Amino acid sequence: MARPKSTRPTDVELEILKALWEQGPSTVREVMETLSRQRRVGYTTVLKMLQIMTEKGLVVRDERHRAHVYRSREKQHAVVGKLVGDMVERVFDGSGRQLVLHILEQKRATPEELAEIRALLDDAERRGK
Repeated sequence: MARPKSTRPTDVELEILKALWEQGPSTVREVMETLSRQRRVGYTTVLKMLQIMTEKGLVVRDERHRAHVYRSREKQHAVVGKLVGDMVERVFDGSGRQLVLHILEQKRATPEELAEIRALLDDAERRGK
């Protein structure tokens, strides 16, 4: 069977992926319990979503145990990188500068966040020389 092509996760799928990244490989019940901290969600809903996500290639199901265990196919950093890259292309015409300016205009950064951004910019500048 061919490996399914990974697609961009929906908002609900991203919630499930976050639960899997937070706690590692998990059963349907464990994912449901994690999601239930934020809002009420049913077992069969989570099961159906995980089945769909398996078909889409977003998660991998381990069937060796009585209760199937699911894990994200990709690490959080890779998925977030693809989502941000896609958004930069679609919304900001490929301009990372426009993305950063928009974020800083929309949400006030703390002094700690600004210091971290400055350090990242300094590091990028050093690497660029």
